[in-house]
Amino acid sequence: MRTTKRKRSPRAKTRRASWKGLFTFGLVSFPIEAFNALNREESDIHFHQLHEECHRRIQYRKVCPAHGEVSNDEIVSGYEYQKGKYVEIDPAELDELRTESERALKIDAFVTPDIVDPIYFDGRMYYLMPADTSATEPYAVIVEAMEREERCGVGQVVFSGKEQIVLVRPLEGVLHMAMLNYDAEIRPAKSVAAAIAKPRNIAKEVRMAQTLIAEWSDDNFDFSRYQDHYREEVKKLIEAKLRGHTVEPPKEEEESPKLLNLMDALKKSISGGNGAKKKSRRHSA
Repeated sequence: MRTTKRKRSPRAKTRRASWKGLFTFGLVSFPIEAFNALNREESDIHFHQLHEECHRRIQYRKVCPAHGEVSNDEIVSGYEYQKGKYVEIDPAELDELRTESERALKIDAFVTPDIVDPIYFDGRMYYLMPADTSATEPYAVIVEAMEREERCGVGQVVFSGKEQIVLVRPLEGVLHMAMLNYDAEIRPAKSVAAAIAKPRNIAKEVRMAQTLIAEWSDDNFDFSRYQDHYREEVKKLIEAKLRGHTVEPPKEEEESPKLLNLMDALKKSISGGNGAKKKSRRHSA
């Protein structure tokens, strides 16, 4: 069956939605789109594998053992129910299994921002945007209301073929969605803590460590101060090699004298000994 290509909107040319569906809670419902919030293109430097002899790029081809290389439009998905035997599944058939509610991001509760422990975040982040003009007003109302109440929404959505738990929060006028791990997917800390023997008579050290933590506390911490210095050094190396130059490895900082015990380390850190605090601040600036 032939299909005609639809004209893409100007926004679709620059960014592609990772998911489309409804944002719902109670009787409120409006269409949204999810866009990846992580910009790996600006942060990662990718290296390709080359053949050492001729320096050509190693290629990975999709090959059928009977017919050789095949194109993407000739490839279908299949589940191996017996060794070498498959049942083919069309993506449209999988989509039909989802009910209307499963095509939606359903908010189950609104919680305070600190209710979810960081261990549950799996690293995937998305911005949720209105999918059309009809969603603009309800979207703006929800964002404003969540900001005023200082609440985040917790719910579920079928995303990438799996039912996911998500945390949705207002962020600078838009909705930000973070994917969460299920509780059953987290290995309990006590399962590894049992191997740690807690030392005795450490009250004095603990009090000194508290003093050090209080001294280093920063209530106006700015995360944007962090930069990927190693990435910049890699870029310099690449640029130098393109010009046929060599790059001198960075000089190691003067090694701090080894401390005999924890108490000495705490005392010197609190007093600013060896420039420990100064170095740490500079590296995070």
